[in-house]
Amino acid sequence: MKKIPKTENSLALRTDFSDDRAWETVCAAIDEPVGEFKAYVDFVSDPEYAGLEAEELPAMPSDDPHRRFAFIVDHMALSHPEHPILVVDLKDEPGRAFRVIVSEMWGVENNLSIGNMDFEEFADAVDRDGIFRGFP
Repeated sequence: MKKIPKTENSLALRTDFSDDRAWETVCAAIDEPVGEFKAYVDFVSDPEYAGLEAEELPAMPSDDPHRRFAFIVDHMALSHPEHPILVVDLKDEPGRAFRVIVSEMWGVENNLSIGNMDFEEFADAVDRDGIFRGFP
């Protein structure tokens, strides 16, 4: 398997290649600002990553050894009506994951990128179905 590439912004890695239109829809939704906020991500769409699971990601070689988390756009993210993106911890509890709806992705990305909040704060605030939809 290829190395996980270094990106300028947070990584959004596509692992499901069953629906190109859904991929484009999800990317556009992620890129869309929410008020004055935006998730800063670089999208990687390479079939070599097809089927990659959250628990595999932390052990993969990477061109960015300092990356603390990554987003995975998998089958559930493409097929579920809320497009819940998988967020994977790469440093503190490698492989720990939760999902975030697209409209809340900016908050996760912004806060984790600058270290304003920890991964566990978001992971511990998910709904019963494992999806983070914002803080109450």
